[in-house]
This record gives sequence, C-alpha cells and structure tokens, in this order.
Amino acid sequence: MGRGRPHRGSRRRGRTGGPRGRSQTVTGTLVVTRPGAARVETPEGSFDLMRHGQREAMNGDEVEVALVERHGQAPRAVVRSVLSRAVETFLGRFEDAGPLGAVVPLDARLGRDFFVVPEDPTPERLGVRPGDVVVARITEYPTRRSAAVVTLDRRVGSSDELDLNVESVIASFGLPGDFPASALEEAEGLADDVAATLAAEPARWDLRDGLCVTVDPADARDFDDAVGARRLEDGGFEVSVHIADVTHYVAQDDPLDNEAKRRTCSAYLVDRVIPMLPERLSNDLCSLRPREDRLAVSVVVRLDGRGRVTGFRARPSAIRSAARLSYDEVDALLEGRLSAGELPCEGGRSTDVAEALRVLDEVRALRERVRRDRGAIDFETVEAKVRLDERGRPTDVTVRRRTRATGLIEEAMLLANECVASLLSEAEAPAAYRAHERPAPEDLRACVQPLQELGLLDRELTAGLLAGDPFAIRDVLDGARGTDGALLASALLLRAQRRAVYLPYNVGHYALGAPAYCHFTSPIRRYPDVLVHRALKARLSGTLEGRAMRAQAQALPQLCRTCSERERAADAAGRASQKIKMAELFSERIGERLSGVVTGCERYGVFVMLDDTCAEGLLPVRELGDEWFAYDEARMTLTGEASGEVWGLGRRVTVVVDDVNVARGQIDFALPA
Repeated sequence: MGRGRPHRGSRRRGRTGGPRGRSQTVTGTLVVTRPGAARVETPEGSFDLMRHGQREAMNGDEVEVALVERHGQAPRAVVRSVLSRAVETFLGRFEDAGPLGAVVPLDARLGRDFFVVPEDPTPERLGVRPGDVVVARITEYPTRRSAAVVTLDRRVGSSDELDLNVESVIASFGLPGDFPASALEEAEGLADDVAATLAAEPARWDLRDGLCVTVDPADARDFDDAVGARRLEDGGFEVSVHIADVTHYVAQDDPLDNEAKRRTCSAYLVDRVIPMLPERLSNDLCSLRPREDRLAVSVVVRLDGRGRVTGFRARPSAIRSAARLSYDEVDALLEGRLSAGELPCEGGRSTDVAEALRVLDEVRALRERVRRDRGAIDFETVEAKVRLDERGRPTDVTVRRRTRATGLIEEAMLLANECVASLLSEAEAPAAYRAHERPAPEDLRACVQPLQELGLLDRELTAGLLAGDPFAIRDVLDGARGTDGALLASALLLRAQRRAVYLPYNVGHYALGAPAYCHFTSPIRRYPDVLVHRALKARLSGTLEGRAMRAQAQALPQLCRTCSERERAADAAGRASQKIKMAELFSERIGERLSGVVTGCERYGVFVMLDDTCAEGLLPVRELGDEWFAYDEARMTLTGEASGEVWGLGRRVTVVVDDVNVARGQIDFALPA
C-alpha cells in the first residue's frame, strides 16, 4: 500500500558521491521520518542526514551536526554529538535476549533495541512476559561504545490484547496517550450550566426555540456543529451555523487548555479516536446532541438570491438541536427516497427540518457557483474507510464521495469560516488563520509537458498555468474530466499545490479563492479553532487589547507551527492505520483477480487503485515484463526499452493480489498469468 518501496529491475541513472568539500557545524533538532531517513532542522535550514550519519542520536534530540558539502549537491549532515535528549519513555515489546531482556520500540523511528539488565527487578515485579507491551524508561542512552538500557515502568498488555500494528502507528507518529489527571479532574468538575450562563451573559443569544440540526457521518460520536436555514421574503436566504462553545469551558492556560495545546488536534485512526479534549467535553458538554440545551457560538449569514453574502452577525448563544441526522438520511431526503415524516426529529418538526435542508441544498449549489466564479479549485477526491468488527478485524470497505448532503454541510462551514476570518482580519485580531499560498512556479512548470502531451494545454492556458492563475488550473481539470487523462491531470496539479498551514496573519486561501480564511467550526478537535473562538469573543466584547489577547498574540507563531506539524502527523497516522487494516483485509484475498487504474508511478513500479475498494497497491516493475523500463519523472511513466510499452497514470489494468505486509500496510500486485 505505502509508497517508497524500491524493487530490483528498474534502471537507475545519475551518479552519487563526489569529492568531499568544506564542512561547517550547526545545531538543530533531529527529525526521523522513517528508519534510515532523517533530517536536521536548524535556523540555517533543513538538511538531510548522510547515510549512517545519525549515529547515537534519536528522533527529537537536539544535536550538533557537521554539514558536508559535495560538488553539485546540497549539503548533508552528520551528527557529531547529542546536546539534549527528547525521549525519556516509550512503548515497546518486551522480549528475552539471553541473560538480558530486550524492549523493541513500537516507534520505528527510534531505530534500535533497548536492553534490561539481569539485576533489574521490574519485569518480574510487573509480571511481564515475552511479547507483552510495556512502558520503558531510558536509564542509559546509547553511545558509540555501549547499548541503551531501560527499566520498565508499566505493563500495558499482551500482544493478544492489543493490536500491535496500530499501536506502532500511534507510537511512531508521536500521538498522545492518556490525559493527565489534572485535565481529567478539571473536565469532570465542569457544570452543564446553560440556563445560568444565559442569565449571567445578557449579550448571549437564546436560540433554543430556533430550528437547527446536526448532520454527520452515521458513526460520528462528537457533534460540534449544527446548521439551520430559511428563505427570506426578498428572495434571499439566511443560513445559521452554530459551533460548540468550547472556550466557555476551556479557560486560557488552565490544565485542559495546556493539554489541548500539547495535542493540538484529534487523531482519527481506523479503530479509535485519540481526542484533543476529554470525553466529558468532546462527547458530552460540547457535543450538540439533539433535544439538549447546549452553549454555542453562532454565525447568522444573510445571502441574496444568487448566494452572495450581504451581511452576517456572530455571537455566543444557546441552542437546542432538533435532530441528529446522518449524511445518508439527508441524501435520501433530497433524492426523494425518504419522506419528511421519516426524519427522526423532535416535537413533530420534521416538515420544517426537511424544508431547512432543502434550502441548505439550494444554498450549496449557489455557493459552489460563487466560489467557482472567484477562482476556487475543487479536486475530486474519494475516501476509503475500512470497517471493523467488534474484535477489530476488518470486514469490508466503505468509499465516501462528495454528495449533496456532505456538500451542503461543507458549504455552510466554509461560509462561517470566511465570515469569521474577514471580521478578525479587518480587526487585525491575533488568531490562527488557515493559509494556502499560490503554487511555486517551478512546481507548475513540471506539469506543462505531460499536460501538453495529453492535449490539455494551448498557449494561452500554458501562460495562465505558469502564472498560477487558478482559473487556468480549473480549466485544465474541466478539460480533462471524463477523459483518459483526468487522473494524470488531477495528480499533477494536486502535487503542485502547496500544503495549507496555520499562520498568525491572514494571507488568504488560494484554492478556495477566499481573501480571508480560518478554521472556526471544529473547536472540539482542532486547537486553531479554539484560538479563533477566543479572538472572536474578544473582538465582539471589545477586549482585543486586553492581557489575554496580548498573551495569545505572543504565543501565536509557535502555536501555528506546532498545530501545522501535529495536523500532518495526525493525518499521516490516520492514513497509515487505514492501510494496515486494508492490508489485513486483503491478506484473505491472495490470488484474487481485480480491476483498477494506475494512480502513481515510480522507478520501482506503478501504483494501482482498485475499483471496488479504492485500495492501493504496488505492481512492481519486475512484474511488467522481462526488459529494462526507463522511468520518466516528468511524464510519470515507465517505458519498456525493447517493447516500447508505456505504463502511466490512468491506464486500466487487471491485477492479482500477490502478497501483503500487514505491519507496513502494503499490498503487492502481479499481472495475471
């Protein structure tokens, strides 16, 4: 499943090595991305480590490195010494090693085994057996002359009780464990005080008699947004978006806030959620459950008959959701497969709820047109999720695509986010803005040749593409839709995009075509939304110059960096856990013939996505034929030098499931005999 697996059989070109030049010494943080691949982040920039250059250093350590320059190549680093250690304890699997005990880290980035000396009593005292997962504490760090030594703090469980592959993902991506006692105690002490809060805060809207509903996946557990809508007499619309008022319960720099800052986001794995906030908040006080009074922050937006914003208001509120609906139910209603009377609504309000959903669907279509007219780029994506039984074993796969129901919620959230961001940006409020910058010219230039070969670029479109004109990019995608080149065009242009990040200032959002954008709609699971809620409340109350906002402004640059980094780690962990269970599912399908399409190309083979499950696996170059295959990075193709056969993105293919590596989440394919 995962990419980056070299296989024999492809021709490698270019030289490595060269005469050693000058070196300089710098300090920085070691970042291990996977075993054998690491870089050091320094004030002077980021530098890849040379082979065997890591030495005794471990992921996260502060290190002193020598930067070695080679002719025609970027400098690479070699660790000279470790200045401070980042890892003190870790999860690992206990094993016998002769007279010693050994702990194999579940975090593969640690890259070595650790030993328990014979005189250490902790294995016996804790009742640890070979194969058990333990929390190990490092007592002696590795050196060039000695191995690392640990003692055992706690037995977590046996390999039969735990899914070690998923536990390894959690450890390898540095996801947090249990909440500290101080945060849990604070959460349990919070009161469900809607009525008292309304009495104490005269400016808070009481919207409990208004109509709103939550719409989420059928398996969702935390409901942090509710929506409502109505038609206006002037032919326009009013859309209301209500977001859980997390900052009413989570005070700045209290234990709950400090733990949320450390986590920065919830991680959604194949078999569990690792939440940013304790369950008392995420699944209770801040979950907008139907028929229960809840505190919220509401944005009420007015739009004209063409879907353009004519005004909006925002304020803390109290709401009462009329129904908890799934995307499937809303799609069925909009498509006429479900009647209004069949909606699970409170107090006979199903007709009103159905009308609100139809209005939201109408607004969705209008807002999509508005965003398109201003240059927004929508890439077609699908999401495959492995379903598990009660024992955590994979049973099948659900493939989620954008529907009218998901679209109407997405457009409502985009609308609220843009309105809040515009208000904060105008006030120069200290908040975490969601930034997506224009693609780099060199990344766009790499798309030109293959897109021209597909017949998707003329001279005018090429000029627009190279200038980063979003309309040109969208025209290319539109021109490719429904053709054999659709997949390649989408892959190329998506790869050219910069990654969205959090910044302490507003630079707009390129792909959305939004002059100002932030994340406001998920404060249960994203810390940047918490920062935005605090800034919005300060703006509404006139306290932007107060001590709390001054402190937030000072911390923002580092918080934005940390939130961006942890978001990437949580997303990657979620994908890795899905791949593990997908590989486990396909371990029962060895030898099956399946159809798919080529979605990626590397020197060592092509990646094929299967039609029915969207599972992706590698068809190694050795399976393509008994000849040399030349790799063209620009065109993303492999071409047989004798046959001239070309393997590229979008090619339809029938494959056989050949092998799986569950621990790595990898599936290998072969061509049918």
